Amino acid sequence: RFVLLHSQLEYLMRLYYLILFCLIASKCCSVKAEHPNIIYLMLDEWGYFESSHMGHPDLLTPNIDQFAAEGMRLTNAYAGAPVRGPTGCVLLTGLHTGNTSMPVNDGFSPIRTDEATLASMLKTQDYVTGGFGKWGIGGRGTSGVPEAHGFDEFFGYYDQVHAHTFYPQYLIHNSSEVLLEGNTGDSFYEGKTHAQNVIFRESLRFIRENKDKRFFCYLPWTPPHGLWGIDKDDPSWQIFKDKPWRAGQRTDKDSRVYAAFLHMVDRQIGEIINLLQDLEIDQQTIVFITGDNGGQDYFKTPDRPHGFFGPNLNPETGKRFRAGKGSLYEGGLKVPFLVRWPNQIKAGSVSNHLFGFQDVMPTLAELTKSTAPKNDGVSFLPTLLGKQPQRNHPFLYWEYRNQKAIRVENWKAIQNNQNDWELYDLSTDIEEKLNVADQNAGTVSQLIALAASAHEPA
Repeated sequence: RFVLLHSQLEYLMRLYYLILFCLIASKCCSVKAEHPNIIYLMLDEWGYFESSHMGHPDLLTPNIDQFAAEGMRLTNAYAGAPVRGPTGCVLLTGLHTGNTSMPVNDGFSPIRTDEATLASMLKTQDYVTGGFGKWGIGGRGTSGVPEAHGFDEFFGYYDQVHAHTFYPQYLIHNSSEVLLEGNTGDSFYEGKTHAQNVIFRESLRFIRENKDKRFFCYLPWTPPHGLWGIDKDDPSWQIFKDKPWRAGQRTDKDSRVYAAFLHMVDRQIGEIINLLQDLEIDQQTIVFITGDNGGQDYFKTPDRPHGFFGPNLNPETGKRFRAGKGSLYEGGLKVPFLVRWPNQIKAGSVSNHLFGFQDVMPTLAELTKSTAPKNDGVSFLPTLLGKQPQRNHPFLYWEYRNQKAIRVENWKAIQNNQNDWELYDLSTDIEEKLNVADQNAGTVSQLIALAASAHEPA
């Protein structure tokens, strides 16, 4: 009887410790889920259809394809603006272009001193914050430098015009110049040190150094945009250098370098995921990969009138998003948007949830239990986690130069360069070919009034 009681007691004690261990593990996992590491990677001018998993016949993106297979692809994502500077401003401040303080795209104009950003918001939850790439919302000596807006460090280009060459004489680290060996600045296309490779290495260094902390790693990379210069021994260039393509903006090999650039960043994305796995923080890290604005019809040829790589052309249906970069038609705003978070976001999922870059701030605030500053966004975290109900946006609004656009459900109204308002039903006319403003005057009037209420002078 004593042996029996002893065995039962031993069993109960083991059960107790097992339950205690599970509770502790569950609590730790919950904490990790509430405060995951965040990597937000934004590729410059990466077009909606410029990846293998979207059916592109020429561009090779195996790691991005794998990323999409392991996470969620959001098909209805809109950039904050049709150009890089304002779109970065919308992303970082959570304000749409009707309310941002930096609506221009000259490269150095700044946001205001007192403006909060994703980084300053996440600092309140003890995140280490780093940015690596192209800043574009405040040149050195202005109120907009990243280290004044929540970033512990930023390395790369501050003025985005500086980022047009991949062989600059220097890059910037917290407003100080870092010389790049062997780059004289005499050529946009040649030098000893390729800036993207340095920026990429610094990205990896930041992740390694902060693997035991919670971190926000913002990666606004320049490729595949820019003046297309690449190292002759770059492995991605070796794949494309002998392609029989002679299309280019400035040189006859620009189309080949563009394809190599996209493969290069795809390769680097693969290395980032491998690093997260090697450091055993993959399941504790949510990663976003997006474009920054609509594609541009680079390298047009007679047989490829939508651009050599057709960034806005659906290779399966032959339908094309109208216009491109700089325009408020679909071609200037629709971007690829992928999110991966193992065991939290369902692998291989696809969502047509409608949202814009201003929604990233409230999403990350909800994710990290942060208090978001005043913003124009709506969190899409329920969409990412596959929960109901999803939160619908009352409207999306954009303005750029003398253009304005507003979308409510499937209606999209656009004030064009001639100040005329057009109306499109995107449920039946994704190419925006049929202007139905005259037949729906009441709807147009309502959308114009809503657009007027969305504008605040900068």
